[in-house]
Amino acid sequence: MEDYHKPDQQTLLALKDTANRLRINSIKATSAAGSGHPTSCCSAAEIMSVLFFHTMRYKPQDPRHPSNDRFILSKGHAAPILYAVWAEAGFIQEPELLKLRKIDSILEGHPVPKQAFTDVATGSLGQGLGAACGMAYTGKYFDKASYRVYCMLGDGELSEGSVWEAMAFAGFYKLDNLTAILDINRLGQSDPAPLQHNVETYQKRCESFGWHAIIVDGHSVEELCKAFGQTKHQPTAIIAKTFKGKGITGVEDKENWHGKPLPKDMAEQIIEEIIGKIQNKKKLSPMLPQDDAPVVNIKNIKMPSPPNYKIGNKFATRKAYGVALAKLGQACNRVVALDGDTKNSTFSELFKKEHPSRFIECYIAEQNMVSVAVGCASRDRNIVFASTFATFFTRAYDQIRMAAISESNINLCGSHCGVSIGEDGPSQMGLEDLSLFRAIPNSTVFYPSDAVATEKAVELAANRKGICFIRTSRPENSVIYDSGEDFQVGHAKVVFKSKEDQVTVIGAGVTLHEAIAAAEQLKKDKIFIRIIDPFTIKPLDSETILKNTKETKGRLITVEDHYPEGGIGEAVCAALIGEPGIVVRRLAVSHVPRSGKPNELLKLFGIDKDAIIQAVKAMVSKSRNAE
Repeated sequence: MEDYHKPDQQTLLALKDTANRLRINSIKATSAAGSGHPTSCCSAAEIMSVLFFHTMRYKPQDPRHPSNDRFILSKGHAAPILYAVWAEAGFIQEPELLKLRKIDSILEGHPVPKQAFTDVATGSLGQGLGAACGMAYTGKYFDKASYRVYCMLGDGELSEGSVWEAMAFAGFYKLDNLTAILDINRLGQSDPAPLQHNVETYQKRCESFGWHAIIVDGHSVEELCKAFGQTKHQPTAIIAKTFKGKGITGVEDKENWHGKPLPKDMAEQIIEEIIGKIQNKKKLSPMLPQDDAPVVNIKNIKMPSPPNYKIGNKFATRKAYGVALAKLGQACNRVVALDGDTKNSTFSELFKKEHPSRFIECYIAEQNMVSVAVGCASRDRNIVFASTFATFFTRAYDQIRMAAISESNINLCGSHCGVSIGEDGPSQMGLEDLSLFRAIPNSTVFYPSDAVATEKAVELAANRKGICFIRTSRPENSVIYDSGEDFQVGHAKVVFKSKEDQVTVIGAGVTLHEAIAAAEQLKKDKIFIRIIDPFTIKPLDSETILKNTKETKGRLITVEDHYPEGGIGEAVCAALIGEPGIVVRRLAVSHVPRSGKPNELLKLFGIDKDAIIQAVKAMVSKSRNAE
């Protein structure tokens, strides 16, 4: 209990009164909305009161000040009590609480970053602690500042594996500036939580992951003050035994009240009861933080030198990614790289070698890696790149989806895309990744086809808002661009062009090189094709594609190392929909592949140079016959 100074009785009373005001405002807000989770709020009232008005240090009129303590409400459905806290602190006007969940209010059903006091969106359970880990890691190892990070979780979400990935991460990296508060209110949405009030088991689990775990009565402000006052050289878990619906007569600790506002008459009666427990209207003010977080500028980051590749040399884009990342790290000391124990395959190890203190090994826990990346990038503290095999991002898709809702600017690199990885087989082949990332709102999807384009993609991603995905390949392919070539998001490259072109072919990555090889072969038969490298699949340069397709008599072939659903072919077709006189032939990986040599697999699935030649000849022949 070192560093703990027991609050005086007046302070303890004020904290109890504050908790009850938070209950009242949570009930009022959800009743006005006609929806929401008042019982989930009420179990956390004392926790939020002590945390925001006794423990945390922050500037209430400047919620995103870099030196403020951070808070993540992982149990995002309890958003009304978070809003009530900020009303109690004076940042929100109390009448605004009654607009909860209304179309014209920023107080949405779950926390979102349009609220200045919300760093990351929550609501899909099990993700808040991972983001808190990223914030805490940044605070301890990059900012080297005194701010602390707090994350409140519900017991229902403790069934999520991603929570325990985050627990392992925090324990391993000894994030002693991180506190997780587990609101053990016993009841889930449709059933009791599996452990109900067996708080000792939660304690043992947390301790096994390297945390200092404390069991408290979650409705005792004194016990909470004491627990928050403890400091150890490890992360802290406060396991708070609470009751769902605490303070609501007839509802407290009862099932079937999850996500249900109180009926109007009942709400009025309960509010009167709770008002009767409040002894003082005096409001507490939070302590102010130490202003010791460094000033950070991560705008307009430029590579220190142009790409150092010669046309014709062979270089894998996955390795070019690692080279580019290491170079970018020289340009800005806030470039941070994460990986999931694949750094010798994604080549992020090149960054680690040059900038070891800014590399975070997340091990084989891709969901947590994405959440940590989001936390690291919050409040614009770092430029964050995270890498693994493209296919392994699929298991973190919910985290990526929530990152977009969080308006995060993380950059993800997926290597080993497509059947071109060869013998490892389908479990390692990214064949859905383009469709997944294209579906993410405000995302940018880079698909560089040589080392120069890869380096440019890394630089562009570092300066771009939203989720960026860079798709890299395993095979070594020839450098086709000069080091001075200019690349821009949404601008395609016309790689081959002549006045005699009869068909336009779009390829990317390995299939672009197959298309180039096909063009050389077709020349011998006096058949000329135009080749387009899209560079970004989203946004797609539909103007360039349409213009060139029209110049080749409306004949277009797309070829991709990806399943047909949601890939390049579908993106192109969507861009050209409604355009008359255009015929599109799509070549893609048609079904689940198998192990084999890369060239064998490209041939087997009809996306190699021979397949392109055959498709071009068939299209030209069909057109001639039609004439």
